[in-house]
Amino acid sequence: MSLRKIIHVDCDCFYAAIEMRDDPKLAGRPMAVGGSADRRGVIATCNYEARAYGVRSAMSSRHAHKLCPDLIIVKPRFEAYREASREIQQIFRDYTDLIEPLSLDEAYLDVTDSQWFAGSATRIAEDIRRRVSQTLHITVSAGVAPNKFLAKIASDWRKPNGLFVITPGEVEAFVAALPVARLHGVGKVTADKLSRLGIDTCSDLREWTRLALVREFGSFGERLWGLARGIDDRVVHSDSRRQSVSVENTYDTDLPDLASCLARLPELLDSLNERIARMDSSYRPSKPFVKVKFHDFSQTTLEQANAGRDLHSYQQLLSQAFARGSKPVRLLGVGVRLQDLRGAHEQLDLFTDLM
Repeated sequence: MSLRKIIHVDCDCFYAAIEMRDDPKLAGRPMAVGGSADRRGVIATCNYEARAYGVRSAMSSRHAHKLCPDLIIVKPRFEAYREASREIQQIFRDYTDLIEPLSLDEAYLDVTDSQWFAGSATRIAEDIRRRVSQTLHITVSAGVAPNKFLAKIASDWRKPNGLFVITPGEVEAFVAALPVARLHGVGKVTADKLSRLGIDTCSDLREWTRLALVREFGSFGERLWGLARGIDDRVVHSDSRRQSVSVENTYDTDLPDLASCLARLPELLDSLNERIARMDSSYRPSKPFVKVKFHDFSQTTLEQANAGRDLHSYQQLLSQAFARGSKPVRLLGVGVRLQDLRGAHEQLDLFTDLM
C-alpha cells in the first residue's frame, strides 16, 4: 500500500474549553462539565487544573468534589458544543473531503492528495491548529503519521495544544519503544496479560510470531502482530459528501457597524468563488448563506432559496443577518449550499437548526 498522510485532530478538554471561552471567569480555576453532585451527576470532561487533583471523565461528581472541594461544575450546553464542532469540521473541509469524525471533538483527516502547502501534512496540521485557535479561541492537538493508529498516538504525545509528527522513516524506531498499553484496542485486561507474559514494549512483542500471538490472543493476536510493526491499513471513512462550501474571516478588530461589514463582502466573495471553481463537477452550487458572529460570540446564519450568488444578493442576506444582533461583529462568513449531482439528493441544509 502506498504511504498515506493522516492527521488526527483532538480538541483539548473540549466541553470545558468552550465553557471557559464563553465565561472567562472560569479560566484558571478547576472546573468541569457534568451533572450536579447532589443528583448523582457524572463528570463529562474537566480542564487541566481539575485534572491535577485527579478529577477525570466518567467520575461521579460527588467523588470529584471530594478530590477537589473548589471544583466548579457547570451544566453541559450541547448545542454550543455541536456548533463549535460544525465550525471545526468546516475548517477541515477546506483541506480534504476525507474526514472521519470520531466524536464532536475528534477526527481523522486523510490529506494524502491535498494540494495545500505543496502537500505537506505537517503544514496543513499547523494551519488547522492556527485557524481553530483564531476562530474559536480554543486549542486542538494534532498528530501526523502514515496511518490512523500512529496519528492518534501522535496527537496525544504533546497534549495540550501540541503537534507531533511521525515520518515514515521514524516509524520503526518509534513503534519499537512504544509501550504495548498504548496500542489501539489494548485495554487493561489485555495489557495486564501482556505484562504477565513479559511483553512491555512493541520491541518485546516483535519477538513473538504471528501464530503464537493468535494462539494466545485469538484473532486480536493478528492485529497485535501488525501494530507492533506500525502496520495499520484502516482507511479514513468519510460518511457523507460535502454539503456546503464557505469562507470566513475573524477580524483583529471588531467591525462596528453594518457598513463596515458590507465593505468586507467583495473580498470574501472573491475567495468563495475561487473555492467553488476548484470543486469537481459532481457538485452544483445552490442556496447562498451568510454567517455573522458578534463580539459576544453569539451568532446567526441566514440563507435563502432561489437567491442569486451575486454581490447584491449577499448584501441583502448580510443586512438581514446583522439586524438580528445589531452589535459589533468579530467574524463574517459567506457560503453556498451544494447539490450532489451523483445521486438523487435534494438540497442539503446543514445549518437549518441554527435558524
